[in-house]
Amino acid sequence: MGGSPISSFTEGTAEADVCEAMYEDIARSALVNSRWGFATAQAALSRLTDAPTARFDAAYQLPSAALTVSALTVNDAAVTFDTYGDKVYCNVSEAQTVVADYIYRADEADWPPYFTVAVEYSVASMLATSIARDPTLSRLLDQKAQIHMMQARRLDSQRQTTQKLNTSRFIAERRS
Repeated sequence: MGGSPISSFTEGTAEADVCEAMYEDIARSALVNSRWGFATAQAALSRLTDAPTARFDAAYQLPSAALTVSALTVNDAAVTFDTYGDKVYCNVSEAQTVVADYIYRADEADWPPYFTVAVEYSVASMLATSIARDPTLSRLLDQKAQIHMMQARRLDSQRQTTQKLNTSRFIAERRS
């Protein structure tokens, strides 16, 4: 791209300064882009003593590492919820244990190669705009980033048991 290679985001070059300013936002954006298996965790939530102002019965504190909540369950049953800041609101009794599935900021060492490549292309697209000032190259790299992100989502979806599609309703309708 015409820029100098960097060994650290803090070395003081224009390339390093741009990476330092943008990298964390790009990484977090990519992590919340999908429900990545490598960046998903579960935690039992702590109920807060103050009740919500309206619409919900209970408020729970989200884990500090949570970037976004994917699901909230009580006894493996999905619960309707809303997230406000670092808290999640829902309608459950005090006796029930609320478990959150959430995306967290996984360390780069834990990223699978397919995700790392997608993020690298996103960073390269950003550098093509801010350092090389080449909009054509930036668009090309952005397209490659999107393609790699789609491939990463497809590969990551294979990390769990395939769920069987319930077709009984469709079969019954077809027979009638």
